Amino acid sequence: MRILKDLGKAFFVGTIVFIILGLIQYANGNEFASGKEILIAFLYNQLYSVVLYMVNARYFGFLLKQFPNQVFKTKNLFKGLLGGISVTLLSLFAIRTFTEVMIDGRNFSEFIASEKIQYYYISFIISVVVTAIFYSVYYYRNKQESKVTEQKIIAGTASAKFDALKNQLDPHFLFNSLNVLTSLIEENPEAATRFTTSLSKVYRYVLEQKNKELVTLEEELKFAEIYMSLLVVRFEDSIVFTKPARLKDPQAKVVPLSLQLLLENAVKHNQVTPSKKLFINITEDNGTLIITNNLQPKQVLKESTGVGLRNIRDRYRLLTDRAVTIQENRKEFSVAIPILTENIKIMNTQDTFISEKRYKLAKKRVEKLKGFYIHFAIYLMMVPVFIYLNYISNTGFPWALFPVVGWGIGVMGHAVEAFNYNPLFGKNWEERKIRELMEKDD
Repeated sequence: MRILKDLGKAFFVGTIVFIILGLIQYANGNEFASGKEILIAFLYNQLYSVVLYMVNARYFGFLLKQFPNQVFKTKNLFKGLLGGISVTLLSLFAIRTFTEVMIDGRNFSEFIASEKIQYYYISFIISVVVTAIFYSVYYYRNKQESKVTEQKIIAGTASAKFDALKNQLDPHFLFNSLNVLTSLIEENPEAATRFTTSLSKVYRYVLEQKNKELVTLEEELKFAEIYMSLLVVRFEDSIVFTKPARLKDPQAKVVPLSLQLLLENAVKHNQVTPSKKLFINITEDNGTLIITNNLQPKQVLKESTGVGLRNIRDRYRLLTDRAVTIQENRKEFSVAIPILTENIKIMNTQDTFISEKRYKLAKKRVEKLKGFYIHFAIYLMMVPVFIYLNYISNTGFPWALFPVVGWGIGVMGHAVEAFNYNPLFGKNWEERKIRELMEKDD
């Protein structure tokens, strides 16, 4: 399917080139004698166009695999240009060999002896211009996709931090706890007092830890124990909760409230009744904390959105390169979260994350500017080459204007993108408009 699309593009490009060359010949007073000559010229033109397009497309695909997301870096760009020129010249030689020897019936030795560099000028120039346009279009599209991806990452990061605050405790947990407390006040005032004390500790912990990047494993497990004690009062003996009797390193770090979110998910998505007890077990293994529960899903129509687990994954992704792993089978569901010790490199705290983002954005800006300057320098070098070739071709028609102006438009587009300038709305229009709308919403 991809080959068919490329063939279609190649045929279209070849048709456009044929029309332009025909107009140039017509302007110089040259006309085809018959429809047969037009057809033969068109077929030859399409042979060159399709072969050169397909070869360069395959070569560009090879570059994308060799240098994923780095094709337009200076070093790789020069490799691509040199390789593109090489495959284009080889392809031109192969096409001329085919047409002269296989179609016209010339002797190969005679063909080699009479071959001149002038025979390659026009085809090579057309190929270079088309390839340059192709590279420019892909470069622009790639940059736009990178911007979208970058904005998604930034938005995802902000969303993860927002969800970390928004989803720290399910509102239903408070409502259910108050209902339990109401019934305990009448039935067992002493138990109601203990329940109230535990509930206040839970919310105090939330308020104290919500803005921290990390908390100690000991603190988080104590909180989890208090949180589960409230659920045990509510569900009585329908929940069985176990945790490690001893910790290998109590001062190791975890993301705050991650255990609470996992415990809450276990209760939320499973049946909890005296006949179907929910077993929740927390264990420590090989630098991870594993939370396991037996699977007995609730019979509900609405499926889980996975927001809670995605929240935990995103929060850990900001801090370490160690992933949160999830395993599920017919009987059990388990989540393993990394335990972060002093020996483990923390990738990003809130401050370093912002600092690294600024550095990456600045580095990208420098790469954009460097890429533009290289592009502009190559363009300036090629302009006199086009003019000279136009001069020695003795056509009397200034065909060099087409590649010079066409490529120049591409250079202007590259400059607009590199210097972040919008000719319609002015520089930094987007940023100003975003700030204006944000202030208006406030």
